Amino acid sequence: MYSYVPSQERRKVGHITPSSNTVLEPLTGLMSRPFDALVSHHFTRIKVEAISLEERHTDQFGAEPMLAAAELLADAGVDAIVWNGTSGGWNGVDADRALCALISERTGIPSTTSTLAQLELLERCGLRRAGLALPYTTDVSARIADVFAAEGVEVVAFTSAGVSENRAMAHVSDQRLRQLVRDANVPEAECVLLYCTGIAGAQLAGELELELGKPVFDSVAVTLWKALELVGVAPHMRGWGSLFAGSPGLYGEPGSARESSNLASTDNLVRP
Repeated sequence: MYSYVPSQERRKVGHITPSSNTVLEPLTGLMSRPFDALVSHHFTRIKVEAISLEERHTDQFGAEPMLAAAELLADAGVDAIVWNGTSGGWNGVDADRALCALISERTGIPSTTSTLAQLELLERCGLRRAGLALPYTTDVSARIADVFAAEGVEVVAFTSAGVSENRAMAHVSDQRLRQLVRDANVPEAECVLLYCTGIAGAQLAGELELELGKPVFDSVAVTLWKALELVGVAPHMRGWGSLFAGSPGLYGEPGSARESSNLASTDNLVRP
């Protein structure tokens, strides 16, 4: 039986999520199982219907809807707020930085975004050349590559599934995601990023790291990794690849993906 940990005894992470996303909440909950007694996750949504470079779609991620969502999360007394979305990849990282500054100014709560967390992770790991596995259309993918390059990360290859409807991101199959990662894994890539919080890729990272022999980082997982750090919880656990193994990016080190692959662990299985 599960025992309920009172709210005041847990740290709380507030997540702003795209309204059409059906992936990140269940995956975040599943990955966070080992921390149930320490951290709880609370979600609110902003309207997001499609991803394209058209102004009507880039404007979905404006500051005011985000700030309204952040204020709702602040009502719950959360300890950190994350924009669990990758719009900084095509709207520009400065937009994410400005958003975090506004959220912290408005609420007094520290904040980050999926894109900022991804760039911080790569910086810490010393990884400067990445392959991108993306569900988006080719033009959006090319914009993301340009934005990463401006931040000092060379995208040596990207693969695109050609999806624009945000709800459909969740329907990209495991088989398709595996192939996108494999195709982005050119020799020059030091790592491969599953960059989108609308695709269900976190559970594949461990097995793909074993197959490719290099780090594979998923956006939902990376956002959780940074969120746990923000609330003072060490993001270490088995079963989800090198990111959570204590030394992210050091593939093959003790405790890394070779020892913590999903294929070799049942730590993340749901039990009654």
